[in-house]
Parts: sequence; structure tokens; C-alpha cells
Amino acid sequence: MGVPAFFRWLSKKYPSIVVHCDERQGECSFDNVYLDMNGIIHPCTHPEYKAPPETEEEMFEAIFEYIERLMRIVRPQKLLYLAVDGVAPRAKMNQQRSRRFRASKESLEKKIEIEKIKEELKEKGIVLGETEKKKHFDSNVITPGTDFMISLSKELRKWIDLKLSENNPDEDEIWPKDLKVILSDASVPGEGEHKIMEYIRKQKANDNYNPNISHLLVGADADLIMLALATHELNFTILREEFIPNQPRPCEICNQYGHEMKDCTGEMRDENEPDFIVTEPGFIFIRISVLREYLARECGSDYDLERFIDDFVFLCFFVGNDFLPHLPSLEIREGAIDRLLNIYKDLMSTQPKNSKQYLTQNGFVNLHQTQIILRRLGEVEDEIFKRRQVDQKRFKERRKRQKFQQNKYSFKVPWMRPEVVVQRGERVQSNITNVKVEADRLRYEVHHQQQNQVAAQQLKAMLKSPSEPSNNVNIGKRKYDEMNENDSEEEQDEIKLGSDGWKSRYYYHKFDTTEYFEMGRRVAKEYVIGLCWVLRYYYQGCPDWQWFYPYHYAPFASDFINIEQIKIEFNSEAKPFRPLEQLMSVFPAASSENLPPSWRRLMSDSKSPIIDFYPQNFKIDLNGKHAAWMGVALLPFIDEQRLFTALNTVYPDLTEDEKIRNSLGSHLLFVSRKKREIVEFVKKLEINKSEASVSVYPYLDGMFGTIRLHANYSKIYKNTVCVQFDDPSFPSGFIFLAKKLKGAIPPKSVLKPLDYDNSKGAWRPTIGLQPSYQQARIDDSGKRMINHSTNREQHSSMPNPHFLNHQYDNSFRPPHHSQNMRFTRPPLPMPRVPGPYNPYKQYQYQQQPRNSQQRNTQQIYQQSFHEDPWHRYNQ
Repeated sequence: MGVPAFFRWLSKKYPSIVVHCDERQGECSFDNVYLDMNGIIHPCTHPEYKAPPETEEEMFEAIFEYIERLMRIVRPQKLLYLAVDGVAPRAKMNQQRSRRFRASKESLEKKIEIEKIKEELKEKGIVLGETEKKKHFDSNVITPGTDFMISLSKELRKWIDLKLSENNPDEDEIWPKDLKVILSDASVPGEGEHKIMEYIRKQKANDNYNPNISHLLVGADADLIMLALATHELNFTILREEFIPNQPRPCEICNQYGHEMKDCTGEMRDENEPDFIVTEPGFIFIRISVLREYLARECGSDYDLERFIDDFVFLCFFVGNDFLPHLPSLEIREGAIDRLLNIYKDLMSTQPKNSKQYLTQNGFVNLHQTQIILRRLGEVEDEIFKRRQVDQKRFKERRKRQKFQQNKYSFKVPWMRPEVVVQRGERVQSNITNVKVEADRLRYEVHHQQQNQVAAQQLKAMLKSPSEPSNNVNIGKRKYDEMNENDSEEEQDEIKLGSDGWKSRYYYHKFDTTEYFEMGRRVAKEYVIGLCWVLRYYYQGCPDWQWFYPYHYAPFASDFINIEQIKIEFNSEAKPFRPLEQLMSVFPAASSENLPPSWRRLMSDSKSPIIDFYPQNFKIDLNGKHAAWMGVALLPFIDEQRLFTALNTVYPDLTEDEKIRNSLGSHLLFVSRKKREIVEFVKKLEINKSEASVSVYPYLDGMFGTIRLHANYSKIYKNTVCVQFDDPSFPSGFIFLAKKLKGAIPPKSVLKPLDYDNSKGAWRPTIGLQPSYQQARIDDSGKRMINHSTNREQHSSMPNPHFLNHQYDNSFRPPHHSQNMRFTRPPLPMPRVPGPYNPYKQYQYQQQPRNSQQRNTQQIYQQSFHEDPWHRYNQ
């Protein structure tokens, strides 16, 4: 899911990391391309800004088209890795549970609202057009263990087998014959991005690994940036969709654009009306190599850059991640990351260069140093809350003023008056012949209508209270005060962070306890364990599949006391849930149809021993936020023992197909049969009926791991070589080193060196992803157009003098000209035009020059123009 606002902060602070993608060029290529498939599946199956596909077949086709669109942009040369989210660690399940319960609740509320609006339209006599009732697509099915994900995995296998076959025309040449494809579908445990990171981490640990392989990861989550930094790979890039604000969405009732659901009139779309074109979002590249350059400048030469990067990743965990809530005093929009970095630098600046004690090493946390950071943050916590309180009060006042002004000057525009409403099917005859005249007329009408409204308010006030004269100011003040009262009722802040006693109120309302000191210590301990779990997950893989943070809220920075005494232990023997077990853990009762019949009854039967896990209604605590999606869903945590005890009674009811859905799978490796070496090797395995795992390195240069025949798929997919693939294995307790490998060649520097000698010429950075990338290109037709335009305007390079007069006189000024401008505009070259024309007239609106030098300059200009306005052109 990522960290809200993190990418916005990062791209503003380090702007050169972003490169806009031009899909028409297709000049980029990368060795290894990794697709976080859930970021593709969701927008293709239920897009936000256009009509969704109607059938599963259309959804799958949209997914395949999207993947090929990506491949035309990035052109993988060696490996394409498709990673679908499998069963997640228990720490992630809590977030998944919250999101799926919210989605179900929002879907039900929207359905009720749609029916309510339809009834209101029918009461007004509006006959709604007959619309075909379509089955609602429950996005919760994009979870391991559902029939939908089983079908998607099957279609992905067939599609890869087809694309790598020798019969694939491949007109765009995006499927090289040496390309290897790994499919890690929903049956393989682990989040998609972390399965990708595990592959890179284990490949990198081999001695023969090429440190200059270029990696590209496709995904929109902000935490992918931190995962990419954690690899310490120098040639790493991320591709993500560019966010387009204020994208129009179709109405949920009539499926038309241009209005929201609450404003729908029920009219059906005119057949002659052109289709509404939705802007397809483009893509941007995020250059991790450039981010490393920025971070190198942040730390300077006194730090070990690789260790500083690891500490930077760790500090970012405090402002939010998928497994822990962020600390109350840290908001990215308030500069939280910058504050943490400043505290960190102040601490590290007191230590010698060669004996600095960093916060982390290879994914393990130095709790002593972390305690110092948190203590210093806790010292300014009260100041942070007081400043936030002032800012929030200022924001509310500004919003109330804006709302009051909107209500005060609101009016009904002419085209919304009842007398212009026509029956459906009739055409409104437009008498508008001049748009500018009509705009002036409308502006005049609006102005007088506002005046009439003010006069009407005054008259009403006088009629109500004839003995006391009333004025519009008092009316407005009373309405403004009423608005303040209404807003204060809507937004009640029970905690009041920044006011005296905020900590005791926080623990009383959030944790239902008055022993805030003891509870704070307990919550802080679990939070520290969580920080260690997350960092180890990023650098070493999942340390414990069963651990999770057992609270909805985070502690304060001042609650972290003596954390170096906390014993950090994880159960490395813990196993992931099975797919159907995860569905029972994260699904609401509304999505129970995706479970076996006897299993779903545990969600709805009032006598079920775990019925309390599936509440129909639950509270969403805004927790100081303005939007419900940013709030905290107060759902009960799943008790693992109670869940498994209840499931033991229904496990015998599973059919054979349901047992397959509930089983864990493995990675699949697809290789084209054009690769003769691997084809001959697999034939030998088939002849010998071998089930042994064999190293893939001698047959697929540059890849490490083992392959073996798959019991089912190796026989089914004959267009390609399809085998089971396993990552390289390492002994228990092995530590993956977080470092830059020897022989790694960094890309050409993009940022201008601080000691760059300007006498060598202008600094020319690498603008795109390739050294030869050109920022702008002009083809032959464009050059001809420029030459033609230049020749035509050679003797008339200035606009029409009449336009200049109106552009610079007192009645019209460009926006960048202020009333009090004092500079003297230099004379503009004037074209040869017949008739009397005073070229200096256009400058007469200017004020007097500031000093004698400007005054003399202006006199010279005036004299030269009065003597001979065209003397420069007659020479």
C-alpha cells in the first residue's frame, strides 16, 4: 500500500530523481524487469476513471495489454519477473483485513445511496432509462485462495507460453529469444514486492553475480523506493504511473461524465453525443541512482554512504509503513523526515568518522543509538503538538471563511433556472452568436443578482425587527458564528494534543486506561519489536510469519525509555497461513461467497465460535484526519488459536478443487524453446523421470537457483520449457550483507558537482535514462515548418501596433505587471506601418524612474523617438 505523502515529499526535495516517460520512443532497455502484479490487476479489473470490464475474460485481456504496454517501454533483455501477492505475513494481514472490511462497507453504503437517489428521481417523475443489471465485481476477490486468482494464474501461464513460443509474431520485438520469465503467482507465499526483493538478494549473494545488471521495478507503492535503496544496487530504476489530479469519474447511476452521483438528473446519454475521452495516465521513471547522489550530498564525506542509506530507510519507518502506525508527532506534511534527519546528523556529527555508531547494520537495529534519537524527538514533542494545534486552528478558520463567502455570494446561474428546463429528448435552441458578448452579459447579470440578494437580506432583517436597524454585516456575522458552532460540533477533538494533559487523554480514549505511563511503556516495547521486525523483513526476509503489532495506535516518542534493554526474539520456524485460512482472517462476511459453504457459515452463524471476528458495523476513528480512508478501522484482531480450532471442524468438508485452492505453490520458470541448451537438458530430465533439483547456472548464464520438473505444468505447456524454479538456498542464520559490491560501476553523475569549474563550460546532465537521450527532437517536417515561419516573419517580427496599444495601456495589463511598477520598459522595435503613430504613447502609463540613471535613459529614449521614430530601420 505504501506510505501516504512520502513520494510527494521525496520528489519535491530531490526533484531530479523523476524522469517523464515518452512511450513513443521505446529506447530504454533493462536487463531484469520486475512487475508487482497487484498494482496492475487492481486498476485493470476495477478502474476508477472509466467503465470496468464486464467479464473475467475482458479483465484478463486488459491485464495482458497493460503488461505488453509496459514491455514496449522498458524492453526486458534477460528476465521478466511477474510477482503476484501470495499469503502475507501476519503483520500485513491486519492492514489487509482493515482495507477489505472498509471496501465492503463503502460498497454497501454506495449501493444504498444509489437506490436512495433513484427513488428521489422517480418521485420527481423522472423515468430512468433501462440499464442492464450487471453483477458487481467484488475487488476483495483479488486475494490468494479465490477462484478468481486461480483463473488468473492459469491464464497467465497460457499467455506466457504463447508469447515465448516460436510461432509468436512479436512485431514489436519485445520478447527476445533469450528472455526468461518467472511467474510467482498467488499460491507462492509472500507479498509481490518482497518476493522480488528476495530474488535479488539471493542472486546478489552469489560470487559470480554481475553487479552491473540493470534492474527496473514496476509499481506505485512508495515503499518500493526504500526497498530499492535497501538492495544497494547502483543500476536500479522504478517505473510508476503518473498521478493525474482531478480526473473525472463516471456517474454511478447514468455512467456519464460531467457530474457527480448526487447531482445526477437521470437523463440517459444522447446517442449523437461524442464519447468522453478519459486521459490515460502516463508513466514516470524514478532513478534510484540519482537518489543515491542526493543522499551522498546529505551525509557528506564524513559518512559511509551505504550505512547512511540504511539509516535513512530506517528513519522513514517512523513516519509510516504497512506494518506499524506512524508516531503521532511525525507527519510527513509537517517536515517529519527532515526533522528526523536533522536530529540524526546532530547526533552523528559528535562522533569521529572512523568510529561512528550507525542506527542499523545489515537489517539489525542499534537500540542504543535509536534510543538517543527518540529521546531527542520526545524533547520537542510538546512543541510539535502546539504548533500543529495553531496550524489546524488557522486552517479551520480559513476554511470557514471560504465556506461563508461561498454561501454569501451564491446564486443560481441562468441556465439552472426552472424556466429553461426542457423535456427529455427536446433540443435547447441557442441564440448565442457572440461568446464574448454573452460572457459580458452574464457577468453583468451575476453582479446585479448578487446586489439584489444583499438588498433582500437587509429587507428581511428590517421586516423581522423594524424597531432595530439591521445591516448586512451583522447578518453575516451571525451566520458566521452559527457556522463556527456547527463545525465545532462536527469536528470534536477529544485528545487536544498540545494542551495540558494530552498524553493521559490520549491513552484514556485510545487504549481505555488511566495508567498511561505503564501502558505507554508496554506499547513502546511492542513498537520497538515491530521496528526491528520491519527492518529485518526489508534486508533479510520475513523473520517471523506469525508476529504482528497488537495495537491500533502508536506510542509517543517520549514513551521510549531504556529500549536497549528490550529482548528482540522472533520465531524463525513459524509458517505462513494457507490461502483459505488467510481468507478467513481478512474477509468480511459480505465476501464469504468466495469460501467453501461450511467455512462461510462460521462468518454468519450467530452460534459460530468466531462470529465476533466479523462485525457488521465497526467504528472508523478519524484520529485527527479529515478523510475516512485515512482513519483507523477499529476491528478486533484475529485470535490465531481460536481461528484454527474452529477451522479444524470444517477442514474435512473441502472438495478436491478446494484443497488445490488451499495449497501452497512454487515459482515457475518459462524459457523459449529457441534456447536449445535448456531444451536438451530438460529432455534428459524427462527421459530419466528425475525429480531432483539441478542448478540452473550452467544453462542460463547470469541466473542462480535450482530447477526441476513440475508435476503438472511441465507436461501441459509445450510451446516453452516450463519448470519449477527455486531461489538459491543458504544455511540457517546466514546474513545477507547490505553493501555495494566490488566491481559495480555507478551510472554517470546527474547532479552538478559542488566543485564544478564553470570555465569548462555549462554542466550537461544526463536528462533521460540513456546518455544519448535528447530532451527534444525535431523531425524534418518540423524543421520545414520552423524555416517557413521564420522566412515569413523575417520583416514583421512584432505584433500589430494596435494590439500593443491595448496590451500596455492603462485599461489592460498583463498579469505580471503590478500597479506600482517602477521600471522603465525599453523601446520595442516598431514595424513599418503607414499613417501617424506615436510609438512612445504605449509607455506613458509608467511612473517616474527611480534614479538619475533611469531618468537619463528614459530621456534618451523619448528624444530618439520624437526626433525620428524609424531612424534605426532607415539606416
